[in-house]
Parts: sequence; C-alpha cells; structure tokens
Amino acid sequence: MQFETIKVEEKHTQRLYIKVAEQLRLLIDNGYFKVGDRFPAGRALADKLGVSRATIREAMIALEISGFIEIRIGSGAYVTDKKSKSHSGLVGHGIGLFEVLEMRYILEPEICALTATRISDKQIQKLKDIIGEMEVADISAKSFEEADTKLHVAIAEFCENEVMKESIQWLWKIRSESVFSKCIQEEIKKQGLCIDEHKKIVFAIAQRNPERARIAMKNHLDNATTTTAFDL
Repeated sequence: MQFETIKVEEKHTQRLYIKVAEQLRLLIDNGYFKVGDRFPAGRALADKLGVSRATIREAMIALEISGFIEIRIGSGAYVTDKKSKSHSGLVGHGIGLFEVLEMRYILEPEICALTATRISDKQIQKLKDIIGEMEVADISAKSFEEADTKLHVAIAEFCENEVMKESIQWLWKIRSESVFSKCIQEEIKKQGLCIDEHKKIVFAIAQRNPERARIAMKNHLDNATTTTAFDL
C-alpha cells in the first residue's frame, strides 16, 4: 500500500485532516509503517498527498491523540504501540485549529487596524495592563491563557463593532474546546513567542497606526501557524 493523493472531489466530502489521518492510519495498520518507524517530514507528506502542511499537522495531532503515533519535539513523528485497546479507529475532534487560525487571519488584522483608529487613551492603558498580566503569568499556566484571551477580545471590543467582538468571542470558544488547539498552543508558548508579539500589537495600536497594527497581528498569526513543534 502506497500514499494516495487526495482527489479534489474528496476534499469536499469530509474534514480534510481526518481524510489524511485515516489514510496514514491504514498505512500503519497494514504494516507499511511499523512500530518505531519515523514518518516522512511534513513537507514530503504534503507533497505526496496533495494537501497543505497545515492539514498534515492536524492529521498528525489526530493520530497522536488516538495513540497511533508519538510526536517527539525536534525529532519527528514515530509509530507507537500505545494505541487504545478500546478502539482501533481514529478519534475525531471536529473543527481543526488551523481552520480557526485561517478565520482569525481574515478577521483579526483588520480588527486591529480599525481599533488603532478608534481606541481611547483609557482603552490603550487597559491593553497595556493586560500585557502586564501576561508578563507575570506562568507561560504554561491557565492565567496566561486567560490574559491572552482577554487581550484579543478587548482589541475586538475597542474597534466599536459588536459583530466583530462577538465573532472573536465565538472563535475563542471554539479554540478553547479544541483538543488540537490545546496541544499546539502549549508548544507555541514554550517557544516564547507570545508576549513579544502581543507587545508589538499593542504598541502599534497605541501609536494609532492601523497599518502597523494590521501587520503585527498578521505576523503573530503567521507564527502561530508555522512555528510550532508540530511543523514536522
């Protein structure tokens, strides 16, 4: 059994990362990959299957959650024998993190730009206060996650558009319920990117510079998408 490129019509019948994960699971079950084997790099898998590297990341996370592989930071993904005995299939977890990130990439940079043109001095101080909370919080603690959420929601609130604010709150609800999100966000935070990037966003907004604010948020979301330990 070999890798099979995902057909265009198949990409619209099921969540793509599940389709990819199922194919990789079958390769494991059929002995193409054995316990201890290392999977090819993400870029190679993406090319073979005709999908994006983001889709490969989510598929790998689904496989890890289901016990088929172990992701070793800085090394790669390896087939494991720790698969749950209660089931032999793949655990599905609904909306993937990178779908959420894609939507955020459409909304949040423009929200930042709008906020930079409308924010008050008092609101700028509130954003700076939240940055202060992030700086004193344990990077792996719930308090950091709460401050992170508070900052993004506050930026949306200060753009003075209720629909945008509620959209960001809804996206954060999905994010907080995603198993994939919890896995990847922990790795992103370990790399120490979050605080500095959030500072740049707040600085640009405080300067009331919409273009700089837009770029700062885009850079933050780009890093969240591409600089994780799951970028295998």
